[in-house]
Amino acid sequence: MVLRFFFAVGLLLFAVGDLYAVDEQADPLPSYLKIAAENNGELQAAFSKWKAALQKAPQVSTLPDPQLSFGVYIVPVETRVGPQRMSYGLTQKFPWLGKLGAKEKVALREADVLKARTDSIKTRIFRDVKVGYYELLYLQRAIQLTGEQIELLEFMEATNRARYSAGNAPYADVLRTQVELDSTRNRKASLKDMFVPLQARLNAAMGRDIEEPVHLSDVVELELGVEGQELKTLLANTNPELLSFDQQLASADAQITLAEKNYYPDLTFGIKSIYTDKARSGDPSQNGDDPVIASVSLNIPIWQDSRDAAVEEGREKRLVAIKAKKGRKDTLLADLELTLYRYRDAVRQIVLYDESLIPKAEQSVEVSLEAYQSGEVDLQQVIAAEKTYFELHIAQARALTDQAQRIAQLEQLVGKELPVMQKSTTKLTGLSLLQTELNVTIE
Repeated sequence: MVLRFFFAVGLLLFAVGDLYAVDEQADPLPSYLKIAAENNGELQAAFSKWKAALQKAPQVSTLPDPQLSFGVYIVPVETRVGPQRMSYGLTQKFPWLGKLGAKEKVALREADVLKARTDSIKTRIFRDVKVGYYELLYLQRAIQLTGEQIELLEFMEATNRARYSAGNAPYADVLRTQVELDSTRNRKASLKDMFVPLQARLNAAMGRDIEEPVHLSDVVELELGVEGQELKTLLANTNPELLSFDQQLASADAQITLAEKNYYPDLTFGIKSIYTDKARSGDPSQNGDDPVIASVSLNIPIWQDSRDAAVEEGREKRLVAIKAKKGRKDTLLADLELTLYRYRDAVRQIVLYDESLIPKAEQSVEVSLEAYQSGEVDLQQVIAAEKTYFELHIAQARALTDQAQRIAQLEQLVGKELPVMQKSTTKLTGLSLLQTELNVTIE
């Protein structure tokens, strides 16, 4: 009896028809960032807090309300022109020159601190969205590759059962294939199960319902368009955390200016009139004349301890901002160096997979299949070669994901979006094996 069969490796398809839709026409990531900016609760709360702080400036920069006074003489004061029965007046306090402007500046600088913190939250949320999105892309790729591996193992298991039935293969070959097949199916089930919490985490970062479907594009290779030294300069100039310390420093300077102006008095101007009734006797031409009194008063800033303490408080806050900025900058620069290393390492891994490991693994599969057909190797070596081939493709997808995620982390560190170049869309091209090489004749 002649049984002809071949190992249907062919071209391994990249996309499989499972429940995870792939949109290769457009990248949904920019729209997801927009959704996060509009819906994330933490970011919206920080934004509202900043807007509320802005409303403090007009409150502290206006003059205090004028005071209207009114009094009634329980016992009228008898004068030559008549008894004085009541008085009424108006006073207005004027802070020393520059005090109101200093108070406004303090309020605005404090609002600027909150604005910088809001920007810091936004960059962190954008990083979370990008990292979560790229992680889902990797998971999608791993599921697809594992599915292709299962298809190949299912065919190998079927052919080995056919060979065993024909008496041309030991039952151990069938069992080896079944063990590897069950293990790979279990791995794919775990990967698919992981999709749900990763999708929930991404939706949470966007402020959406955690069960909202997430659409994914294809895995792409991103190349950073700036060098390390330029990134360090950007970090020093645009990192929101460092800018927050700059605003704290400006706020402390404004507080010192205000505290120094408190050494000077505030002036209060007023005008007062007394209602005078008609005199019972005397010259009738002067009866009931109401006196008008203009006044000016000022507080005497003799208690210097409180004012000295206010100035010293501002100086200490200024020192805190300077030292805290230096310490945080050193930490951020160290984080930048580590992230850059991880980015460069991912780039090296991608090049290694593209130019060396994957081509050699493909060649290894071809050689193993030829040797298996001629009886030089057993099935275990074929399975191992095929498994290595798929594992390298999954590792390549992991390196591509790491590269993209490192760029997202660098963007958080510098506080702005970085120029990147999309080098290529990496697809699984499959084993370049001719069908004639896979044909096996069993008699």
